[in-house]
Amino acid sequence: MSEIHALLDRIAQEDGAIGAFWQVDAAGALATRPRGDGPLSGLAIGIKDNIDVAGLQTTAGLAAFRHMVATQDAPCVRGLREAGLVILGKLAMHEGALGATTDTPGFGRCMNPLRAGFTPGGSSGGTAAAVAAGFVKLAVGTDTMGSVRIPAAYCGVVGLKPTRGLVGRSRVVPLSPTLDAVGMLAATARLAGLGLQAMVVEDLADPAWRPAPSGWRAVPDAPPRLTGLRIGLPEPVLAAAMEPALRAAWTAAAARLRAAGAIVEPVALPAWDPGAARRAGLLLLEAEAAALHPALIDDPAAASAGFRAALAYGRDAGTTRLVRAQFLLRQVEAAALRALDRYDLLLMPTAPQRAFAHGTPAPVDQADFTALANFAGLPSLALPWPAEDGGLPASIQLVGRPHAEALLVGVAEALG
Repeated sequence: MSEIHALLDRIAQEDGAIGAFWQVDAAGALATRPRGDGPLSGLAIGIKDNIDVAGLQTTAGLAAFRHMVATQDAPCVRGLREAGLVILGKLAMHEGALGATTDTPGFGRCMNPLRAGFTPGGSSGGTAAAVAAGFVKLAVGTDTMGSVRIPAAYCGVVGLKPTRGLVGRSRVVPLSPTLDAVGMLAATARLAGLGLQAMVVEDLADPAWRPAPSGWRAVPDAPPRLTGLRIGLPEPVLAAAMEPALRAAWTAAAARLRAAGAIVEPVALPAWDPGAARRAGLLLLEAEAAALHPALIDDPAAASAGFRAALAYGRDAGTTRLVRAQFLLRQVEAAALRALDRYDLLLMPTAPQRAFAHGTPAPVDQADFTALANFAGLPSLALPWPAEDGGLPASIQLVGRPHAEALLVGVAEALG
């Protein structure tokens, strides 16, 4: 356990300036005897603080939950333990998993390890920061409209969101049952896939959970054949505003895939207006969060004014607006699935911008590109890409058909 000792020492020395960990379970980590001899056995991992780990608090960044202690592991955490991973503690997140900066009232501000004073993104900001800082090689986050992949992009690591229903969500503080997913952030695509694969265990308490198809894996047995692979560039993203460095990274990734023999071309998604869909998704998740956590809305001691206002907005949205939002999202889902009938993957930037400074307004369009995979229940992988201007890294995103996680990981490895 010398490596675990070293990581705990490093966290103690360096995390004060970053704030990735809210709880460090040194005693529990050092007492763990890793199981098995698989590729993850003995590796350290951190868990976002809205997921139950037995004996540790599950706060979800909400004052109302500050003293709640989990009595047992979430099923996804149990799977990680069975794979031999050693849990170091619980990671910082944006309040209630509803936000994009991981600057959480009463809990503190998490910094991006790549640039002092900058946000790691949200809501899984501490998860991404812990990996980027080298405290762990992989860590668990949750993703409702991009909350795994956007922090991965901002921190220059890999983020993998699974197919809807693949990873159970019981004993995870919910925000939006329609859109929530438990995902993995890691230093490499293979580690992200292996970590995700370990979380795929039975979870009958989650009504959305479904067994993985026979033979499913999140990592490929051999590199994928890129020759003839059909990859679509969504036309709504081609027309969207984004940082020049991100468009350049997207173009470079597409060129590399073409050079390897893939067919890369624009694909129409006529029902998908990224901004309109993002607004519809936000309305839906606010309404679902209000229905799940009504006691928080009118209690100033339970959560910040901003979080309570978001839930109140969802509570008061009205049936007509919610039905329209749901109808729009179903149209977007159908458009994505139709596109993937003809293409093996979709390729786009992860977000329209790179990390930004704490204290500056959060861009409203951060989730415009990532939310598509949540709306359609599709797997998606965010992969760091060098920025042509030499600044903070860019990130590209692969979106695949249901249960195509191994293809995403394989293509990411080929691009890397």
